[in-house]
Amino acid sequence: MNQETTAKKTKSGAMNTRTMTMTAILAAISYILAFLDFPVPLSPSFAKMDLSDFPALIGAFAFGPLVGVLIELIKNALRLFATSTGGVGELANFLMGASYVFTAGTIYKFHKTKAMAWISCIVGSVVMGIVAAFTNYFILLPLFENFMPVDELIASFEEFIPFIHTKLDVIIFNAFPFNLLKGLVIGVFTMMIYKHLSPILKGKH
Repeated sequence: MNQETTAKKTKSGAMNTRTMTMTAILAAISYILAFLDFPVPLSPSFAKMDLSDFPALIGAFAFGPLVGVLIELIKNALRLFATSTGGVGELANFLMGASYVFTAGTIYKFHKTKAMAWISCIVGSVVMGIVAAFTNYFILLPLFENFMPVDELIASFEEFIPFIHTKLDVIIFNAFPFNLLKGLVIGVFTMMIYKHLSPILKGKH
């Protein structure tokens, strides 16, 4: 084994160790941010939003889409220890967050320019909105129906958006647009600081 091969293996090992370390740190930050939720505009009080997908998107940009998905998985696995939904809410959160960071991270991976980063965030937001529509309709709304009759559930949204009259209306006029907005907001934050964080995450500072 020559010195060049040894150096490459040493560098590869160091990169793998750093990737694992940064993944763990970003997952921990994501877990903490999940508790800092806030009400969704034009929604009942039980509808909450957080920015815990932000560290996962940073990880997806820095180390690839699978790292972003892993961060989402770790975050939601940790949340299972204090779940109030029997894991259903965590599953829905994982599906939405993972779809966002995987899509954005995959697009950015193949063309790492600022313009492509913006495009990846926009496309990722649209994908998350679509996945959120399905998870809300088939997972989250049925979950809330265990605690509130469906008519009352729809009425709670109708108080804020008068033309909501069915579960599908809730998805079209609430779940989809606000998850789309959430993705765009996270994308803007990422674009603002990723360039400054990237050298630190990759150990190039």
